[in-house]
Amino acid sequence: MKTANVVAMKGDLDHIVALAVDTERWPEILPHYRWVKRLAGEGDHKTVEMAARRGRIPVRWRATQDVERDGATPVIRFVHVWGVTKGMDVAWTFQHDGDFVRVTIDHDFNPPWPIVGRPIADGIIGPHFVGAIAGRTLETIRGIVEGRNPRFNPDGSPRR
Repeated sequence: MKTANVVAMKGDLDHIVALAVDTERWPEILPHYRWVKRLAGEGDHKTVEMAARRGRIPVRWRATQDVERDGATPVIRFVHVWGVTKGMDVAWTFQHDGDFVRVTIDHDFNPPWPIVGRPIADGIIGPHFVGAIAGRTLETIRGIVEGRNPRFNPDGSPRR
């Protein structure tokens, strides 16, 4: 299963990356996230437990999060280490496009379940869970960055 969610955001690259990297704050800014707990590490290298909702269905997983800052733009990598999606590789990439930043979240998952793994991943997990949650994440962050989210100022601080 391979999915890619892409959204162009009109905003500052550093600000967009800061919102994406701060996974422990996601439940505050992303209404579909129930919690994110740091289990180990800190800063650009940590292990987190994440819980979100796809509609009314709760989902939960653990992942390592590594931020690579040695290129022209950072790359945020996650590897799922626990849960139904154990083994999934995720990469957030960023590309300047005029006044916009194109943000892409790529997911690559090859479940180890014989016979049923690929059909379940391609037909259910990818489009109905992974793609849907990642799409909502990007749209919500875009709303914050572009000042269209009624709960947050463009800098990510709560509106009062």
